[in-house]
Amino acid sequence: MKMKYFKGLLISALFVIICSTSYAQINPSYSLNNNKMNQFLRYMNDMYVDTVDFNNLVEKGIIEMMETLDPHSSYIAKKDVQLTSEPLKGEFEGIGVTFQLIKDTINIIEVIINGPSEKVGIMAGDKIVKVDTAVACGPKINNNWVRDHLRGKKGSVVKVWIKRGKSDKLLEFSITRDKIPMYSINVSFMVDDKTGYIRLERFAQTSPREFFDALNKLKAQGMEDLIFDLRGNGGGYLEVAFRIADEFIKGDRIIVYTDNFRKTGERRMSHSGDNFEKGKLIVLVDEYSASASEIVSGAIQDWDRGIIMGRRTFGKGLVQKPIRLNDGSEIRLTISHYYTPTGRCIQKPYTDNDSYSKDLANRYKHGEYLTPDSISFPDSLKFTTPHGKTVYGGGGIMPDIFIPYDTSKYSTFYNELVRKAIVSGYTMDYMSSHRDELKAKYPTIQDFRANFTIDDAMYQDLLSYAKNQGITDTTSFLFSQRMEIFVKNKKEELDSLYRSLSDLQQMDKLDTMIQNFITESYNESVKLKNMDKAPEFIKEYLSFEIARNLYSYGDAYQIILMNDETFQQACKTMHDNKMFKRLKISD
Repeated sequence: MKMKYFKGLLISALFVIICSTSYAQINPSYSLNNNKMNQFLRYMNDMYVDTVDFNNLVEKGIIEMMETLDPHSSYIAKKDVQLTSEPLKGEFEGIGVTFQLIKDTINIIEVIINGPSEKVGIMAGDKIVKVDTAVACGPKINNNWVRDHLRGKKGSVVKVWIKRGKSDKLLEFSITRDKIPMYSINVSFMVDDKTGYIRLERFAQTSPREFFDALNKLKAQGMEDLIFDLRGNGGGYLEVAFRIADEFIKGDRIIVYTDNFRKTGERRMSHSGDNFEKGKLIVLVDEYSASASEIVSGAIQDWDRGIIMGRRTFGKGLVQKPIRLNDGSEIRLTISHYYTPTGRCIQKPYTDNDSYSKDLANRYKHGEYLTPDSISFPDSLKFTTPHGKTVYGGGGIMPDIFIPYDTSKYSTFYNELVRKAIVSGYTMDYMSSHRDELKAKYPTIQDFRANFTIDDAMYQDLLSYAKNQGITDTTSFLFSQRMEIFVKNKKEELDSLYRSLSDLQQMDKLDTMIQNFITESYNESVKLKNMDKAPEFIKEYLSFEIARNLYSYGDAYQIILMNDETFQQACKTMHDNKMFKRLKISD
């Protein structure tokens, strides 16, 4: 499973945020409309025929008004503020486990080291079947239920009953909740003797410390060069982006600056003597790399510091400021544009909200994910780096080395197994009988990577497990859904053929159209099933799930990278000095 799917992390939920004070300049129409709004609410209260729910009325009004501003200004209800803030704050209060719902049961995938659950003896592979007085399995159980029952204030106690392995005896644990870190860096390791790899998932409050620790750990292992992975990273705090970019850029250079019509923007300058101002640097990006990710990759590209590799980034050049309202709700209000060192604003156009929301889908349709030739930038948005390289604004960061999306690495059968947690469920059952044996045979992730394989017998066992869950490798064809698509796609053609009842008596053309459409649709379904390559993807993901249960997510992610085209190309390019010279990259 390509790790994009983990991204239960959405771009709209991660913002570049600054905490500077803005000094208001009064808009001429502000006072008039402020009075008008107060009048409106007063008359609603004093004269409306029924009782008015002002909480609901005002909340809907704020949401509607925010939607008229820009795509990234947003309103967050009081009940959602904590949940949406946790990934950027880098912690929450709970019991310290990673779980997955499989067959309506809470399966523990990973136990956080030194967390509350590890301290009382809970293990990966355990199933939670009861929480306090509530049964914790069945159709009512969803992620919200688990969050509501297992999270809670630091110091509070929750009792859980655990089913472990094949034993029918339930184990009872009392867990004292604590602050649990949400790491933004879960993957960092040495690729070879000189090259390190760090994956940053978001720019959270804790990210600078995590990044410094990862850098120092890898440097202690001999790292001289770095692959920095920002793919799928939708952003976070501007200050954090600045601090991380500063680690790569020599002193007294602009990293980013902000501006608005009030002229209250700021410049952020680099400092000397940071951790990685020397050494080869490759930054991996894709269409989901946004905001703070674009600040870092933009600064590195503009100063000719490293190679940007992948696909064109999202194109978000707007800065949001979080503002807490009196009732505890929050607005995240766009207050500035940000600019890269050469003066680029990489914000893509947003006058049409519908087009903006469909931009990534349209890029795919136009072939941009497959070839850079389909991407064009106007000359008016052309900028030049100090070493003479041309870069563009107005729509994301265009990589120095383009890596196309590999369309062959797609299978609807594989996706169905992942989406319905078939591989995860099989893994949990398999690990309940083989965990100790595997741990003894493969004590480290290096041993596992070098020697573990999924043989044909195990693969067929997985397919049998999937079949018992109602999933097979046959090609499904939902006729009614296909016919709806047929009518929608062929509407104009059908209307021109059949304008009267007499026309309907001539059905030969319609029969031919339907037959051709069904044949094309079926062939496309077979193609998307991709059964020639599906076993490869499934075995890779099964290996990942087993490794994740044996070691950690970060260790297991190395297995995904072994077949990741962008990562493999980065490893190859890191040893290509001519490419660095051709792209005018220097320390």
